[in-house]
Amino acid sequence: MPNNSKPITMDAVYTAPGYLFRRMQQIAVALFVEECRAFDLTPVQYAALIAIHTHPGIDATRLSAVIAFDRSTLGNVIERLEAKKLIERKPSPGDKRVKLLYLTKAGAAILRDIAPSVDRAQVRMLQPLKAGDRKALMALLSQLVDLNNEASRVPLRAEDALEHLGKSGL
Repeated sequence: MPNNSKPITMDAVYTAPGYLFRRMQQIAVALFVEECRAFDLTPVQYAALIAIHTHPGIDATRLSAVIAFDRSTLGNVIERLEAKKLIERKPSPGDKRVKLLYLTKAGAAILRDIAPSVDRAQVRMLQPLKAGDRKALMALLSQLVDLNNEASRVPLRAEDALEHLGKSGL
């Protein structure tokens, strides 16, 4: 019986979609950290701050759904943001066990001040490509992420989370 499997080579690894996505993630985080070094924030901390700014009073479970980040790991992110005095947790009026998240004045200020650095990082990620290729890549990445959302360990559930948040009167 003939062996139709591909030979095991590093070229096969280097050209695999998963490897390339992982490498680009490493590059994206490195560029973000480099551009935003003065603010001492990670990309996930930044996303959490944006979500809390956009949805004041969001709880950690809904925040996890909005930014598609593992709930158990998000606890550490929230603790770090609180230790940096960028957010505060307040008990929910309806359930004292639930803590609602709010930006502090320092959190709002850092979001305002970091914006140009974040923009530079985003531009640098795509800078090596021609304008048309940037647009095509972003369209294809958006399509891939959307079509594969359910395969994620933490699927994006922003609409569901925010719909419930709106119903709770917040």
